[in-house]
Amino acid sequence: MKLSYVYILKCADATFYTGVTSNLDKRIIEHYNGIHPGSYTAKRRPLSLVFYAEFTDIQLAIMREKQIKKWSKAKKEALIEGSFEELPNLAKKKFK
Repeated sequence: MKLSYVYILKCADATFYTGVTSNLDKRIIEHYNGIHPGSYTAKRRPLSLVFYAEFTDIQLAIMREKQIKKWSKAKKEALIEGSFEELPNLAKKKFK
């Protein structure tokens, strides 16, 4: 059974990057080294891995990644801190 991962990186500018991969170690090293110069994280280094979750179904991992990307920063921070009881009460992104 192949595992997939949803992960969140905290960037130097205090923003979060959420991604999905089947090889977490390799993907994190790519982010840290700026392998993809045009990527969101390349110009926001240094980075730190602040959250990851394992999935046995890549489709579920992709669904969770898309869900988290829509969350507000406060909701992402609650997830990172393990404050799961707060997640339902935190709003989605606020658009100005």
